[in-house]
Amino acid sequence: MLFNSIEFIFIFLPITFALFYFSVKYTNVRIGLFVLSIASLFFYGYWNLPCLFLLIASISTNYLISKILIPKQPNKITRRIILYSGVILNLSLIGFFKYYNFFLENINYVINSDLSFKEIILPLGISFFTFQQIIYIIDSYKGKIQSTSFLEYLLYISFFPQLIAGPIVKPEQMLPQLLNYNPQTIHSEKVLNGIVYFLLGLFKKVVIADTFSMYIRKPFAVAESGVDLSFIESLYATLGYTFQIYFDFSGYCDMAIGLGFLFGVTLPTNFNSPYKAHSIINFWRNWHITLSNFLKDYIYIPLGGNRNGKIRQRVNLLITMFIGGLWHGASWTFVFWGTLHGVYLIINHTFIAILKFLHLDSIRKNFIYSTLAWIITFSSVAFAWIFFRASTFAGAMQIIKGLFSFDIKLPASIVALFPTILKPYITPVGTLTYAGNASISGLLFETALIIISFLIVFFTPNIPELSDRKKYILIIITFYLSLQKVLFCLEESEFIYFQF
Repeated sequence: MLFNSIEFIFIFLPITFALFYFSVKYTNVRIGLFVLSIASLFFYGYWNLPCLFLLIASISTNYLISKILIPKQPNKITRRIILYSGVILNLSLIGFFKYYNFFLENINYVINSDLSFKEIILPLGISFFTFQQIIYIIDSYKGKIQSTSFLEYLLYISFFPQLIAGPIVKPEQMLPQLLNYNPQTIHSEKVLNGIVYFLLGLFKKVVIADTFSMYIRKPFAVAESGVDLSFIESLYATLGYTFQIYFDFSGYCDMAIGLGFLFGVTLPTNFNSPYKAHSIINFWRNWHITLSNFLKDYIYIPLGGNRNGKIRQRVNLLITMFIGGLWHGASWTFVFWGTLHGVYLIINHTFIAILKFLHLDSIRKNFIYSTLAWIITFSSVAFAWIFFRASTFAGAMQIIKGLFSFDIKLPASIVALFPTILKPYITPVGTLTYAGNASISGLLFETALIIISFLIVFFTPNIPELSDRKKYILIIITFYLSLQKVLFCLEESEFIYFQF
C-alpha cells in the first residue's frame, strides 16, 4: 500500500486514525498502541502476505535476542557470541533476499559458470527494519536499553510511517515516546503539523517527482539502448533525475513525519535541504540523515574513524561509502555511486586540510568561495546520480557522453522562431527523446519545471518556519493539486527508496 494511493489516503489512514484516537482517548493507551501495531502489520501484509510472516519472525527473533542481552546475566564471552550471532543472522537475511542472485551473477561471470538463479521476492523495507533491529540488539548489549515489552518493541519496528523507507529510528528516539504515551500526546497543533507535512510530501511526490519521472524515463531508456544523446537531452535527463529523486525522497520523509505527528510520535528528521550544501560533507549531513548516522556509528567509527591518521581515515571513508552504495541495491552502478561519493569525501577532507595548513580556512566564509563551492557540490552530486539512475554502466556513459559532446539540438519548430540567432549554432531535429515530441510546449514545460524546482529547493521556507495561517493556505493548495493528480493519474508510482 502506497502513501500516495487512493486506498491509503481515503480508507486505511482515516480508519486507522479514528480507531487509534478513540482507543487512546476513551479506553486505554495500550489498547491504542495495540491497534496501531495491528494496523501497521496489516499495512505491510497488504503488499505481500508471506513477507508479513517474515517480518513477524524477524521481530520475534530479535526481541528474544535482546531479552537475553539486556540483563547482562551470561558471561562476557557468551553475550558477545549471542550479539555476533544476532548481527550475522540479520545480515544473512538481507544477504539472501537482496544479494543472493547478484552474488551468483558475479560468480558466473568470474569463473564462467552457469549457476541458476532463484525467484526471490525482495521484501519491502527489509534493509530499514533489519538495520533498526541491529541497532537495538547492539544497544541492548551495551546496556543502553531498558527492558521493553513486546508490544512497544513490535510498534517500534513495524510503525507503518517509517517501516518501508525509513527513517532508521534509534531506540532512544522512539521508545521513550511509546513508554510515556498518554491521551494528551495527540493534540491539535501536532495534528495540524501532521496534515501539513503529509500533504506537502504528497504534493512533492505526485505533482513534482512523478512529473519529472515521465520526462526522464525515455532518455535513460534510449541511452541504455546505445543511442547517442545530444547535450541538451543529457543535461535535462540529469537535472530531471536530480530533482526527481530530491522531491521523491523529500516527499516521503515529509509524509512519514506527518503521519508520525498524526499518531503523536515525533520521528527524527531525515532530510534537510541537502542541495543547499556547500560541500559533500554537508550534503551527507543533510541527505538521508539517519542512514548517514548509521554508517558513521556502526561502520566508519568501528573501522577506526579518524583516530589512526589521515590515510587510514580516507580508507575508512572509502570502505564506508562502498558499503553505503551496496546497501542501496544489488548492482555495481550503486556500488560505483557510493564509492564515487567516497572519493568526493576524501577530496573534500583533503582540501579542507590544505586550507587549514595554509591558514586560509577563513576563505570558506567568502561569498564567491561559497558560491563556487555550491556549484561544484551540486554538479558533483548531479553527476553521481547518473550512475544511481542508470541500469548499466553503458547507459550511464551514454548520458555522460552527451553531457560532454556539446552537440546542441533543438526541435526544428523552435529553431525556426529564431533563425538568425540559432541556426548557425543549433542543429534542428524533428524529435527529441527528452520531450517525447518536437513541440515547443513540451520543451518549455520541462524547462519551467526545472526552474521552479530550483526556486522551491533554494528559496522556500521549511515547514517549522511557517505561521499557522500559511500552514492552512498550504493545506488548501497542496490538497487540491495533489488530489487531482491522485484521483486522475492512471498509474501509482512507488517511492524510489521503496526498492532499498
